[in-house]
Amino acid sequence: MKVFLIISISLVVLFIIFQTQMAMATDKTNQQTYNVLLVEKDFEIRFYPSATLATITSSAKSYKELANPGFRKLANYIFGGNNAKQKISMTSPVHMDINDSASSMSFVMPKNYNKDNLPIPNNPEVVIKTTSDEYVAVIKFTGFASDKMIKLYAEKLEKALKEKSISFYGHFRFLGYNPPFQLFGRRNEIIVSVIWISK
Repeated sequence: MKVFLIISISLVVLFIIFQTQMAMATDKTNQQTYNVLLVEKDFEIRFYPSATLATITSSAKSYKELANPGFRKLANYIFGGNNAKQKISMTSPVHMDINDSASSMSFVMPKNYNKDNLPIPNNPEVVIKTTSDEYVAVIKFTGFASDKMIKLYAEKLEKALKEKSISFYGHFRFLGYNPPFQLFGRRNEIIVSVIWISK
């Protein structure tokens, strides 16, 4: 009984250490650059400058269908699945646009890369593209993402924007910041493009 107790305590301590290190590593991961322009009670407005993305398009119509297959294909590209066998640093967040026509998942490429100097993906499903400058509204939530949570917070963001008479357009998209095995300190966001005139 005493041995079992010691082993159990040791495993709990190791688990806590692992999760703490995981959260610290996530905090150190390079993040996509943006400027916060407005902070409201339930959301904020951000400006995202142009960025280079590695993207896959999918017929998936749910987070569950898109998450794992999409992540594997994009991770394979940055871990050396390209014509130069080059490893590319991970940048957060992972972008997901889930809808009934054509869903997509994207990894943001580090700032020193663009369409001209990135290696060519071995998988033709991975496409390199450049986004335009964009103003977005953002709402945050914690815990593990799911289709239910994504829908709930998209509806909350839509309601908050309508209450403030802020015009928005396009799909509500999901941003995920954490690896699946990180249990604590998770960060998720729903974003949507807005019409914004800087003051």
